[in-house]
Amino acid sequence: MRVLIVGATGLLGTEIVRLLSPDHQVIGASRHGPDLSVDLADNGAIASMYQQLGTVDAVICAAGAAKFAPLESLTDEDFAFSLVNKLMGQVNLVRCSVGHLAQGGSLTLTSGILAQHPVAGSAAVSIVNAGVEAFGRSAALELKGKARVNVVSPGWVSETLAAMGQARSAGVPAAAVAQAYRRSLVEDITGEVIQVGKW
Repeated sequence: MRVLIVGATGLLGTEIVRLLSPDHQVIGASRHGPDLSVDLADNGAIASMYQQLGTVDAVICAAGAAKFAPLESLTDEDFAFSLVNKLMGQVNLVRCSVGHLAQGGSLTLTSGILAQHPVAGSAAVSIVNAGVEAFGRSAALELKGKARVNVVSPGWVSETLAAMGQARSAGVPAAAVAQAYRRSLVEDITGEVIQVGKW
């Protein structure tokens, strides 16, 4: 299959590329390549990327930023940034895929553990992650028979915890999380939120 991976140079994206490349034609997109450049916060950039891309069998998004900060310090701009980037960026990846995704193709988005298990400081992130999951389920209904839509919801990733100075053992390695994206790609499922990690 011809598979577009948005966020291909990030922690999860790198592992997804590594996992899928032996069996599929992988095209990587991120702010700075490697194959295509895209800014999720810019709907015009998403449309332009698809024009350059042509037709693919699947789109996987492992990108999108949201602001993590105490509720009392979050500004309107912080919420707007989070909503425009990780939520609407992924919504627009699906919307703009029309005409560029093969019949019956696969669309996989990314939410995260904070949708179901919020912590102090996660207000903006939790809203965005929950929104991605709700959108994924509803889009799967709308696109039934045309495309499959699933969401991967990673728990804490070992490498991220290590970068934060916490125990890697409390998370799941990025390479293991990548398997959930492969499942969304190859299994005949739609409307699923695939939870992976230690919950």
